[in-house]
Amino acid sequence: MLVSAKEMLEKAKAGHYAVGQFNINNLEWTKSILQTAQEMNSPVILGVSEGAGKYMTGFKTVAAMVKAMIEEMNITVPVALHLDHGTYDGCYKCIEAGFSSIMFDGSHYPIDENVAKTKELVEVCREKGISLEAEVGSIGGEEDGVVGMGECADPKECKMIADLGVDMLAAGIGNIHGKYPANWQGLSFETLDAIQQLTGAMPLVLHGGTGIPADMIKKAIDLGVSKINVNTECQLAFAEATRKYIEEGKDQQGKGYDPRKLLAPGAEAIKETVREKIELFGSANKA
Repeated sequence: MLVSAKEMLEKAKAGHYAVGQFNINNLEWTKSILQTAQEMNSPVILGVSEGAGKYMTGFKTVAAMVKAMIEEMNITVPVALHLDHGTYDGCYKCIEAGFSSIMFDGSHYPIDENVAKTKELVEVCREKGISLEAEVGSIGGEEDGVVGMGECADPKECKMIADLGVDMLAAGIGNIHGKYPANWQGLSFETLDAIQQLTGAMPLVLHGGTGIPADMIKKAIDLGVSKINVNTECQLAFAEATRKYIEEGKDQQGKGYDPRKLLAPGAEAIKETVREKIELFGSANKA
């Protein structure tokens, strides 16, 4: 049973913790994240980028897999299935496929068009009980081929988009996707504070959660961030554990080449990463 992210994020905002959005790329990823959330009794958001959706053959496949897995694994914690950085068309495809939450990334449109499209999606989502995330100011780094430097959003524009009735707002505060460069300036808490003051109870979203120091994460949560997106960190942990398994020649021992054995250390590494993040975000036992 998928739920919208609205209630879990409102609770997180009120309780000064954050819910992790962990992006999924395949079955192992999904299974590891769901198992860990259940073990830690934490609500969780499964993020799917359009690229990952395409890789898994389409959003219908993803929704069917996630729903079946929740049932087969007896997952009782709240789970939202969320489109990450959705295009306008992608949003409609996910609504149709049965996602419970979507992000419309209209940040590359002129503000008037972003507003018009967001307004339309607010109506559609509200009717279907789906939560909607909007973005203001581009998040830096590479996201599906688009490279940005991590701008800071204009708090007034944030207020304008928040007032359209979205459920959560991703605002650029100097954060970027992927690994942070050595000369990264850190998060702009001034911007975050100004946005929070104008948007009030609206849960704020921090993209590019990989590599942001723990103290900055905690401070961001204090300033109203209730959803933090993690993807690269799980990918790096998975790759490292898989490399180690092969370098140690374990794939050549007995049936070590069996994909279930070959991918097990990577799946375990994802669980470890998710566990650390859930503890850092403070969402353990908040299901």
